[in-house]
Amino acid sequence: MQNRQKLLIITLTGLFLFLTSLAQAGKLKDLASVKGVRNNQLVGYGLVVGLDGSGDGSKTPFTTQALKNMLESMGVHVNKEDLKVKNVAGVLVTSSLPPFAKIGQTIDVTLSSLGDAKSLQGGTLIATPLKGLDKNIYAIAQGPISIGGFEVQGTTSGSFIQKNHITVAKIPNGASVEREVPVNIASKDTLTLSLHTPDFSTVNTMVNTINTSLGGKYAMARDGATADISVPEEYQNNSIGLLAKIENLHIKQELRAKVIMDERTGTVVMGANVQISELAVAHGNLSLEISAANAGSGPTLQAKEGKEKLIHLKKGVTLNEVVRALNALGTTPRDLISIFQSIQASGALQAELEII
Repeated sequence: MQNRQKLLIITLTGLFLFLTSLAQAGKLKDLASVKGVRNNQLVGYGLVVGLDGSGDGSKTPFTTQALKNMLESMGVHVNKEDLKVKNVAGVLVTSSLPPFAKIGQTIDVTLSSLGDAKSLQGGTLIATPLKGLDKNIYAIAQGPISIGGFEVQGTTSGSFIQKNHITVAKIPNGASVEREVPVNIASKDTLTLSLHTPDFSTVNTMVNTINTSLGGKYAMARDGATADISVPEEYQNNSIGLLAKIENLHIKQELRAKVIMDERTGTVVMGANVQISELAVAHGNLSLEISAANAGSGPTLQAKEGKEKLIHLKKGVTLNEVVRALNALGTTPRDLISIFQSIQASGALQAELEII
């Protein structure tokens, strides 16, 4: 059993080091984007019909008005006051139009109930125009919806079983592209790259790597997140070829020391080399001592739990080592969060602390 535990620890340690090395280097196309090449958000208002009495009903005026308008456009003249159906729901339809999407291609759409509908299960979305921020129609959505869940009414009065969220639905490939967003980068003389995570060291490394690949000083950093590339003569009117050449270059990414904490779930995520300065923290009945070991062997951790309430941390110890010592005592994630917050407030945590 002990051998298995040791093997598991060694395996997890190796996996952690492997993932850490991957996180520090990546392809350029994974770290940066080309200016002008992006998704465009689309939105529209539509009606879902065919519901089994779980729609908005007559208490949602905009659904009734939209239904009347739809029927009027089909040549069916009705009195709004006579519309008391419960199998129709008004929904907000959203989608993301990817770059270079062409007319006739299909994209996914998401539907969210706007009224007091109880469920969208079994419904069908009627043809809904999707508009961009410029008010132009870029796609038309229509089709049967999928909620990825269900609601079943039990035989006992008031009992029911529900799985997943039943007032939000999707239609895979549910919208057809009707208008293209013009993106012309093939004939540009200058291309602009923007890092997803701004960092001076990373953008400088990216510029040097690109220049080395192209054999000249064609790339220049504008700021900590942006670099401009002058298109070489051999790639004039062929910027696509240039991007294809440089997008697979491996860029060493300089990662910031960061600790992420989720107070709702007690989750703590951090890098292995987050450093802390010398300090002392009192927390419950935990005692953690760090003392220098033999010359050249680095600091040694000794953790214990008892009447003493002092956690003593010396400079040079990583937060990862502290966590291991505290975990050995059975410290809960929420206790770790409290300790981290105290260390960060004292200024001894040499990393950015983010609470989500």
